[in-house]
Amino acid sequence: MTAAESPAGLAPVSPPGREPRVWKFVGTSLWGLALFGAMFAGQAVVVGWLLITGDGPLDTSSLTALLSNGRIISLSVIMGLPAILIMLWIATRVSRTPFADYLALRSTSWTMLAAGVASLVLLMVAWEVISRVAGRESSPGFMVDVLKSARADGALWLLVFAFCVAAPITEEFFARGFLYRGWSESFLRPAGAILLSSTVWTLMHLQYNWFFLAQVFSIGLLLGYLRYLSNSTWLPVILHGLNNLAATVQTIWLANNS
Repeated sequence: MTAAESPAGLAPVSPPGREPRVWKFVGTSLWGLALFGAMFAGQAVVVGWLLITGDGPLDTSSLTALLSNGRIISLSVIMGLPAILIMLWIATRVSRTPFADYLALRSTSWTMLAAGVASLVLLMVAWEVISRVAGRESSPGFMVDVLKSARADGALWLLVFAFCVAAPITEEFFARGFLYRGWSESFLRPAGAILLSSTVWTLMHLQYNWFFLAQVFSIGLLLGYLRYLSNSTWLPVILHGLNNLAATVQTIWLANNS
């Protein structure tokens, strides 16, 4: 019987569509590996291209020189953003959940933003006190060299954009957006998701020593908690950007006085 021949009042039955879903622990973990791989590939393309097209030999010293160049690092960080956005779009598309909804890309209140800024300032002041008491540097030493090389190449603006805009969006969409969303709806619940996503985020910063890794982990816990309270990933993105901006300004000051 065709649709035209069906009895009056009875609509033709169509097969039900697949319901939207959120990736749980295993799915989020596997997609997380794919997301990290995409980000790494996007960043590595810049270094690889310059190694291939450069005039120098393809050796360890050439690679080391590239990885300490502020302009190259900035371009590498920026290229990681479109790479991870594409993979995030695929992951959310397969789940049939809208991109912005899956990653909680919604606005937050001014009160929550003010509370976030205040809590971040208090945390960073506490770490500054600890670093002074422990006799440790306030900023990673290699960052001063990176900034100086970027300024020498006329690429200081590029470094600021990479560290204060591209990096926060890339890392927060990944850690507090995708990973937290899936893991918080698994057996880990929000507390476990905050802890695990902060650990993953910290492992993405292995260029630092243990002292700065502890600082990164504590910031991750704070950003994760604020993500939970606000139900918005834009809040940790903004706070991450402000934190990186403050660190960049501090590094500029150290570079000018070294």
